[in-house]
Amino acid sequence: MDDYLTHLEKYAAAADAAKLDNPVWHIHGGHPPKPESPIRFSLLLNLASACNAESAPVLWGFLKRELPDATPQNSPMLDKLCGFAVKYYHDFVKPAKRFRLATDNERAALAVLRDYLAALGPRCRRPRTSRPKFTTSASPHYGKETMRDWFKAMYELLLGSTQGPRMGSFIALFGAKETITLIDTALARREAA
Repeated sequence: MDDYLTHLEKYAAAADAAKLDNPVWHIHGGHPPKPESPIRFSLLLNLASACNAESAPVLWGFLKRELPDATPQNSPMLDKLCGFAVKYYHDFVKPAKRFRLATDNERAALAVLRDYLAALGPRCRRPRTSRPKFTTSASPHYGKETMRDWFKAMYELLLGSTQGPRMGSFIALFGAKETITLIDTALARREAA
């Protein structure tokens, strides 16, 4: 689905001759729809998983932060994708979620991330060009050899999965407050174990 959305965006900007080489020209018989939003289906899947979405309107509540003018009525493809993301979550993701307990080093790193997000408050927006200092420096200090290891740990601890979204974009869409709740839940797992 994300490949389709990428091709749809490229089609709109392509020269006429290049449009014939784009798969969406063939899919839509030469009349592809206009792209509706920069939100990818993979991000919607992760959002549905993180918030345990029961319906598409739940996802729309989060989407309004990033796309304040978008509605199910003026963005019908995005609305369909929200519905598909919820269905996929219930059929495939929810039954396979497996959270693990954080190590002491991971607990310390999550606490730092929690404090960082709390300090951002409502200013948390989708990053444009720079990454937060936390993500570029946290990994070696908390027993992770690579950033890949750190992000994998966050996926396992916060989302119950071995892989996941680009965390900056995800946190901006999901919200700092909501991500702090995920972190608090992960930190509390130790007490319940």
